[in-house]
Amino acid sequence: MKPSHFDFKKKPRKPSRFLMWVARTFISYPDLKKRGAVIRREGMEELDGKPYLLFITHSSLADFNVMLKATYPDRINNVMSMEGFSTYSEPLMRALGVLGKRKFDEVDQNLVRNIRYCLNTLKTVFVIFPETRYSLDGCTSYLPPALASLVKRMKVPAAILRIHGNFVTCPQWNLINKKTFIEADMFPILKPAEIGTLSEDEIMRRIREGFAYDDYQWQLDNKIVVDDEDLTKGLHELLYKCPHCGKEFEMDSGGHELWCMACGKRWRQDEYGRLNALEGETEFSHIPDWTKWERECVRKEVLDGTYRFEDDIRVETIPRARFLKQGKGHFVQTPEGIRIECEAYGEHRVIVKPALSMYSIHIEYHYNGWDNCVDVPFEDDSYWCYPTKRDQITKISFATEEIYQAALAKTNFGRQDK
Repeated sequence: MKPSHFDFKKKPRKPSRFLMWVARTFISYPDLKKRGAVIRREGMEELDGKPYLLFITHSSLADFNVMLKATYPDRINNVMSMEGFSTYSEPLMRALGVLGKRKFDEVDQNLVRNIRYCLNTLKTVFVIFPETRYSLDGCTSYLPPALASLVKRMKVPAAILRIHGNFVTCPQWNLINKKTFIEADMFPILKPAEIGTLSEDEIMRRIREGFAYDDYQWQLDNKIVVDDEDLTKGLHELLYKCPHCGKEFEMDSGGHELWCMACGKRWRQDEYGRLNALEGETEFSHIPDWTKWERECVRKEVLDGTYRFEDDIRVETIPRARFLKQGKGHFVQTPEGIRIECEAYGEHRVIVKPALSMYSIHIEYHYNGWDNCVDVPFEDDSYWCYPTKRDQITKISFATEEIYQAALAKTNFGRQDK
């Protein structure tokens, strides 16, 4: 069975003014009003009404609401991954001027051409979420150096919209939307007079500096209360390794607590996002410090060659704008990359993603209320793999990034950590 594939060459449309008005009036503005959102626009006067690139931090679906208000009254084009087209339908997304992209796949020249078309012909603002996926721990994800090259090639101004609060109110492993306060800052990183004068290194420095954020630290510094009866539900999927006994995938969470089922140690999360051990030492009160430690442990496994994940999976594919159920399969990840054997499109397939082919990977916690999954992209399809083992996908994500950086370090380019 040969599937139809998404047409990435198709020219984007200038977004419908009516649909943008509907989105802003009935979705964006009511949500932001409930949260008491504050959006500061500094130094944007030279860019208003002109085409420019806008890079936005990415922590939650609510980021789009902030984007719509911050860019008013300009019309925008933006990139969305295949599952977004599946959720909202391809015709609607096309009418809104949205371009399709597979997450963390290799550079798509069709996308580059269409971005240039939006900026030069449609004269719209082009929005990119360069972290590609939602932040896992409320901190900046990896930013590929190719962003600076894109800015140079497009020859238009560029700006950043940095958002605080969307992560702590609705992290991806706990999708209970607490609807708490958010704020954002929008500012240029490349002004019209600087086009063609800055080096890629300087542009990348400005992007990284503008993207530096830590939502948990922001919450603590601003005494933002985020409380819910299931505040920590799902936190064990992010904090999968116990710092007390060292066991992995024995953590659990619920209410305001996180605990290890192997050694019994428990922590409580307060309304400012801090963790406190109920007994003994608090190893990590700041959640990003815990994830940083987990990542360091994974890095050691990758570098000493002991890292390996292997599990049976079920597979879905998304060649176009809807998911297709496939068969069962087997997933293996090692420092050499990812190997998938599965039944798909009525035949047995073996597919491989080498270490240097993907600098990160898209994961979903309980996608659409169901199982955890890992999205492995290829040029004309994406394989959504659902493991049977519990709480593995955060480590798979860390491992993908560390495997890429370890492989890159062996080339002439060296590591390119965030």
